[in-house]
Amino acid sequence: MDKRFKQKLLAAVIASMLLPLAAQASEADLIKRIEALAQQNEMLAKELQALKGQVQANEVKTAEQVKAVSAAAAKPDAAALEDLKGQMAMLQKKSLGSWLTVGGDYRFRYDYLAGKTKTFTDVSATFANAQTTLQTTMLTDTTGVAAAQLAGLAAFSAAMGNVQTYQQAAAFVTNPANAPMLGTPTVPGAIAGFAKTIPAYQPKNTSLYSNRFELDLNAKATQDVSVTAKLNMYKVFGSQNDGAVTNAGSAPFFADRVGVFDGTLGHVPSTSYLNVDRVYATWSNIADKEMWFSIGRRPSTGGAPSNLRNNTAVRPGNGGTPALLVDYAFDGVTLGYAPEIDALPGAYAKFCYGRGLETGFTNFTGNSLADTDMLGISLVPIDTDPLRVWLQWNRGMNIFDAPTMNNTYFGNTVAKTNLGDIDWFGVGFMTTHKNVGSGTLQLFGDLGLSVTHPNNNVSAQFGFQGLMTGAFFNPEAPTSKTGTAFALGVRYDLPSKSKFGFEWNHGSKDWITFAPAADDMWTAKVGTRGNVYEAYWIQELDRQPLSSYVSKAFFRVGVQYYKFDYTGSNNWVGAPVAIGSVNGNMMTTAPLENATNLYATFEVKF
Repeated sequence: MDKRFKQKLLAAVIASMLLPLAAQASEADLIKRIEALAQQNEMLAKELQALKGQVQANEVKTAEQVKAVSAAAAKPDAAALEDLKGQMAMLQKKSLGSWLTVGGDYRFRYDYLAGKTKTFTDVSATFANAQTTLQTTMLTDTTGVAAAQLAGLAAFSAAMGNVQTYQQAAAFVTNPANAPMLGTPTVPGAIAGFAKTIPAYQPKNTSLYSNRFELDLNAKATQDVSVTAKLNMYKVFGSQNDGAVTNAGSAPFFADRVGVFDGTLGHVPSTSYLNVDRVYATWSNIADKEMWFSIGRRPSTGGAPSNLRNNTAVRPGNGGTPALLVDYAFDGVTLGYAPEIDALPGAYAKFCYGRGLETGFTNFTGNSLADTDMLGISLVPIDTDPLRVWLQWNRGMNIFDAPTMNNTYFGNTVAKTNLGDIDWFGVGFMTTHKNVGSGTLQLFGDLGLSVTHPNNNVSAQFGFQGLMTGAFFNPEAPTSKTGTAFALGVRYDLPSKSKFGFEWNHGSKDWITFAPAADDMWTAKVGTRGNVYEAYWIQELDRQPLSSYVSKAFFRVGVQYYKFDYTGSNNWVGAPVAIGSVNGNMMTTAPLENATNLYATFEVKF
């Protein structure tokens, strides 16, 4: 309200109160004053009404301004928005999680190993005994007989090393000049006098502890191009070598456990050195098709169906190979294609090439040793959660007689000859059946066929044995051998995270595979000539995964029982011999009749 209006109104009120005291005033003056006050009141009322209108107008204008500001704030700047999106994309690209994936596992394992051998003559121990005895005798022999015998042994060994073919080997063992050492069918030679016959015994290790660590890395380098790597370490407690599994100091039991070599390092216990087990680059979506090209150290170990007993979170993808045929860390290349066929969900095919042995330069003396290579074609007509089916063909070319190994029972070994080629054929399946009782049932079946194609060469360092032919100092004409094998298994998973499994492997007399990197202590069970039975129990901890959706921790307890029908499991040098017929035979490895492996693990996958 206006201040002047208030003053006038107060004056009017006071005046009205003093009217009785102004009785002497004239009536005319009083009327004039009243009229004047009335006019003033009317003017004040108009001013008050105008003031109210002005306030209302200001309120309306303010509301309109607020609406305009709000609308302007709600309407984004398109350019600023695009810039913000670009900044967010750059931040995401720079984030490690957007291009690098890290995972892996740790495993502690306890093994109880027990077996039973057959009586045999240890070849290496026999030659070592002859040399040591003659050298010792020569120091006190005044007749010169010992010196002559030692010289004869040296000449015999040198001549033996020059043998390359079956014909040369046959001529060597029938040469009368070699009779003093080899003897005849009726008269034993000098070597027989130094024979180290090993009676049947029961090897045992009641507490073998081991640590294994694996680190998986996957880096997205560019669009559709990535690099995958696996680093690993595998050693036994209290040792930095492979002696615990190679029977150090005595004849080893199996060819795939003579020592650690390229393809098995990190898969057979040896040292705590961190090994690059896998590293390969992959180019995907070639020509905007489901095609891929991959080169490097291949993911050719731990293939299906070994993922069941190993409790791997997911099945091997299109990089894996059937474990019955191949379990070996190859360097090579793969070209694959996955067509979209409604009737064949998940189908794919791939061509693979790998190198198993690099021989280096051919020297001036005419080194005829060739590189060992492998070709493979894999067809997977269906690959889904309920059903996976695979077909495989591999060919190993220029198979070597021995890999490069250091500090073995046989010393430092190298390949000295190529023995021929081997073809492998395989077909298998895996199925998953949910809601079987209160759990999930998984089944698998796998069939394998091996066919050897020996050349005319024999291995002089292994007593003239060829590709699945002959025995020590008993060469056999090259002949193709066909072997068969199968693997059957089942695993039942309960809601309590308990998993129970059983597997049965069988191999025929002439079965040979290429799986020296298999995760078995005695020998790769997939290459056994006989039967292997395995039962296991897995108990996962009921804990929420943190590092990734596949993270978990579990205990595994199992038992393997090997029943060997023939010698030479996992060995392509020399012909198999029925276990029941072994009685003092000259052999490079100790023949096992049966073997047992009790094991328990604690494993963490992250």
